[in-house]
Amino acid sequence: MTQPTANSCLILVCTYNERENLPTLFHAIREVCPKLDILVVDDHSPDRTADWVREQMQSDPTIHLIERSGKLGLGTAISTGMQFAIDQGYCWLINLDGDLSHDPAVIPQLLSKQDQYDLVIGSRYVAGGGLEGCSWRRIAVSRLANQLARSMVGWSIRDCSSAYRLYRVELLKQIGLNNLKESGYGFLEEILAYLIKYGAKVTEVPIVYRERRLGQSKFSLQDVR
Repeated sequence: MTQPTANSCLILVCTYNERENLPTLFHAIREVCPKLDILVVDDHSPDRTADWVREQMQSDPTIHLIERSGKLGLGTAISTGMQFAIDQGYCWLINLDGDLSHDPAVIPQLLSKQDQYDLVIGSRYVAGGGLEGCSWRRIAVSRLANQLARSMVGWSIRDCSSAYRLYRVELLKQIGLNNLKESGYGFLEEILAYLIKYGAKVTEVPIVYRERRLGQSKFSLQDVR
């Protein structure tokens, strides 16, 4: 693999049956970040997402793949990508969804906050942010979850459950990923709590979350609970 350089950044995409979406996503990422490394953590997708990634790796040394044995949960997939970033010496990690719900055009805005913050959240609930094409049920659950998180722990962060984030890798190393217990979507709130505990400087930038166009959502009732 290519060796990370000072202030280098890794883009993490966790996938399960996203072969239809990745060509469009990769193209959009390359339009704004032509040189950043991309890591795909795939949970042995039946649609052979990993095979498509391996094909791209043959001509692009900045693309990397970790294929896991099965569907092990979003939280553990993100944690696996974070550990890769730590082990390979990256300074920053950007996580975004593989289903085109997160617009890569926002990446430069996230990166513009590097000097002032340790965690930058792509937020649906600050001025300029929003949701597009989502069912009323999904919107209601998302808003309720964030309201509960803020009321229970006193966070001033508006979007506690957004997965679109820029992390300072050094702080991920300090908190110790082995301390994290959540394997699913709850991982996003859990690691946020740890980062705040360790003194992370956090900010939010607006994003418009768009419901996936291709494939099926993996968001289940268990995740809601």
